[in-house]
Amino acid sequence: MSVGETVETEPRRRPGRALRFGLIVGAVVLLLFGLPWWTLVWSGNRWPGALFAAGTALFVILAAGFPVLMFRGHGPQHRDGAARVADVLLGVAWVLFVWSILGNVLRLVLALAGVADPVRSRTVTAVVTLISIVLLLWGYAEAMRVSRVRRVDVIIDRLGAGLDGLKVVLLTDTHYGPINRARWSRGVVDVVNSLEPDVVAHTGDIADGEVSERREQAAPLGDVRARLARVYVTGNHEYFSGAQRWVEHMASLGWEALHNRHVVVTRDGSSLVLAGVDDRTAAGSGVPGHHMDHEAALSGADPELPVLLLAHQPQQITGAVAHGIDLQISGHTHGGQMWPFHYLVRLDQPVLQGLSRHGERTQLYTSRGTGFWGPPFRIFAPSEITLITLHSH
Repeated sequence: MSVGETVETEPRRRPGRALRFGLIVGAVVLLLFGLPWWTLVWSGNRWPGALFAAGTALFVILAAGFPVLMFRGHGPQHRDGAARVADVLLGVAWVLFVWSILGNVLRLVLALAGVADPVRSRTVTAVVTLISIVLLLWGYAEAMRVSRVRRVDVIIDRLGAGLDGLKVVLLTDTHYGPINRARWSRGVVDVVNSLEPDVVAHTGDIADGEVSERREQAAPLGDVRARLARVYVTGNHEYFSGAQRWVEHMASLGWEALHNRHVVVTRDGSSLVLAGVDDRTAAGSGVPGHHMDHEAALSGADPELPVLLLAHQPQQITGAVAHGIDLQISGHTHGGQMWPFHYLVRLDQPVLQGLSRHGERTQLYTSRGTGFWGPPFRIFAPSEITLITLHSH
C-alpha cells in the first residue's frame, strides 16, 4: 500500500458497543414505523375502535418483526426468504415515513385554512397512502426492468487519435441477491452486446452473497462481448460476500480482474491504460492482499499514456487526482435509489451521479448503478447501463 493512501480500518471493539447498536436500531425502527402509525392511524383520524386497534396491531407486528427478518435474512444465516420480506418492508416503511413527514406539512396547511379534524387528518392519510402506493408500484417496476442505456461523451485530452470514439460500457452495482434475477441479468447482457462495445467495465458490488449462492444470476456475464477488454474491480459488498472468490470467479468468466493492476489496450496505433483499484473498505475487511493501492495499479504503466481507472466509490477520486488519472468510472451511490436518500448519500460521497471534473486533469463518471440493493424499488433514481464514448482533444 502506498504511503499516504487513505483506507478504512476495522473499528476496535469497545464495551457496550452492542448495547449502543441495539439502542440505535431500536430508535430507527421506532421512528420508521412510529411516524407512519401516528399519521395514518392515530393523530386526529378518529377511526372506529376496531379499525384503530387493527392498524395499531399491524404496525406493532411489523416493527417488532422487521429487525428479526433483517437479521435472519442478512445476518450469518443468509435466509433469502427472510431477506426478501425484510427488504420489501424496509422500502415500504421508508416511503411511508418520508411521505408522512410531508403529509404533516399538509396537515399544517389545512389547519391554517380552517379544516378541522377528522376531515383534516383523514385527508392527510388518504394523500400519504395514495402517493406511497403509486411510488412503490412505479419504483418496483423501475427496479425490476432491464436498465436503460445512458449515453455519455467524454473528451480526454491525452487520448490518441486511434482511440477516438472508443466505446466503454459501464456496469456496476448489479447486486445479484435474494430475488433471483437471472432473466434480468441475461437481458442486461443482451443490451450490452447490442452496443458493440470496445471495453466493458464492471466497477463492483456484483452480488450480495457468495459465488455458490449467486452463480446462476452472474452466469450471463460470461457471455458479454467486447472487442478489446472486459475488466472488473471489487466493490464494498464483495467484502461481505467472499471477495477473493468473486475475483477468481470473474476471471473464470473471462474478465480481467484489475486487483490493483492494469492492462493496456491498443487500437490503430494508440494505447490506453485500463487500471483498477480495490474498494476503499478492502483494507479493513481482513481479506489478505486486498487494499486500495493506486501505485501498484499503475506500476510499470507508460506515464505518457492516458489512464481510465475503475474504482467502486466516487470518494476514491482523491487518489485518482493525486496520481494524475484522466478518467475514473465508479458506481456505489445508486443515484440515491429511493428519494430523498440522495441527500444522505452526499454526506459520504463527493458526487451523486453523472460526469464531474476534479483537479486540472481528472474527470469522474458516477453511474446510478445497473441493479439495486435491498429494497426492490427505485424512486427518482433510474438504473442505467452506461455507454461512455471517449473522444480525443
